[in-house]
Amino acid sequence: MGMNQMGRDEKASRLASPWVQLVFGVICMAMIANMQYGWTLFVNPIDEKYHWGRAAIQVAFTIFVVTETWLVPVEGYLVDKYGPRPVVVGGGLLCAIAWAINSVASSLPLLYFAAAVGGVGAGAVYGTCVGNALKWFPARRGLAAGITAAGFGMGSAATVVPIAHMIKSSGYEATFLWFGLGQGLIVFLLGMALYAPPAQMIASVKSAVKAAVYNASPKQVLASPIFWVMYLMFVMMAAGGLMATAQLGPIAKDFGLHDSPVSILGLTLPALTFALTIDRVLNGLTRPFFGWVSDRIGRENTMFMAFAIEAVGIVALSKYGHDPVAFVVLTGIVFFAWGEIYSLFPATCGDTFGPKFAATNAGLLYTAKGTAALLVPFSSVITSMTGSWHAVFMLAAGMAALSALLALFVLKPMRNAHSQKHARAASLDMSYTTVKE
Repeated sequence: MGMNQMGRDEKASRLASPWVQLVFGVICMAMIANMQYGWTLFVNPIDEKYHWGRAAIQVAFTIFVVTETWLVPVEGYLVDKYGPRPVVVGGGLLCAIAWAINSVASSLPLLYFAAAVGGVGAGAVYGTCVGNALKWFPARRGLAAGITAAGFGMGSAATVVPIAHMIKSSGYEATFLWFGLGQGLIVFLLGMALYAPPAQMIASVKSAVKAAVYNASPKQVLASPIFWVMYLMFVMMAAGGLMATAQLGPIAKDFGLHDSPVSILGLTLPALTFALTIDRVLNGLTRPFFGWVSDRIGRENTMFMAFAIEAVGIVALSKYGHDPVAFVVLTGIVFFAWGEIYSLFPATCGDTFGPKFAATNAGLLYTAKGTAALLVPFSSVITSMTGSWHAVFMLAAGMAALSALLALFVLKPMRNAHSQKHARAASLDMSYTTVKE
């Protein structure tokens, strides 16, 4: 038995290293990405079969995002308490079950039920992988959260074309079933190999960072005004991007670009497929890129830069988006300047409130995405009221511009004051302990 145990421990320690855990996390994220990013491909086929109407079918998307995000603090708490493995394994099973139900859903309530099951599963995987990355890479939180979140942004880039093909050739029902089972199985297997960082690693961070690390409990985080400023910014940024994600198909159709061929860099694809593929790639790349930048020049400066580009990109898309090539390029820019919120906000949260409850605290902030998802159906309402997408674009651009200003002129001074206060408290604490010794 001794030998067996030793062999197991050795294997465990080989897997329990920062980069191995990061890679496993990224693959798990890629496997659940289609639940959000592949959805837009299924909306029209479902509507053609059952004629429930696009708005009614899109309610499922909102239910998915709300359950995926609002339960992340609970899932984060389970991770902080029991470790990442049981949470991810359970999440993978739920994701597979959800798409299996979608494949046979012949009524809207069943479609909505599947969306809720899938949301719980995807949130469990998402929250765990980001929280685990923040813990394994205390000195490079921006980069680690960015690479993990990139799995979610880019994971669907590789499968957009296969899913679209399979829907055409075998119907959307078979596509839901086989992709659902395949993705769920991979998450299940990799989930078995996830580990939390050893306690001594978290302790050594404290000595590496000169001041004592301030570890805020979830209760303290919710009482902090810094948290609510970040929450407001996150809601405003997420709402604009989610509108674009959920509505890109309908927007392309209304712009008359649905099937217009576009050639860029010797590649020719229909405008929508091209835009979706490029957007997935850029939406993925932006997360480690801006995460890395923010590790260098500071979180708020990076937010200001990215959110400002987003505001300009959305205005340009509204103005020039009717041209197929401009549509592809500008949606690319919009997604590039949007996706980084999923690395910048968790990293800023980890910096401000410490690593101990990182999964729960980042989870509390991530619920902002669910709040933003509730605003997505309004984008259809505003469009049908005003007769064009223009008002929606202006609203999204305005929210991005406001978030950029808040980052620099509100969040930055607040966080500086916060870190000075806790550095002072820590140095008093340190001098007190030295005296005592």
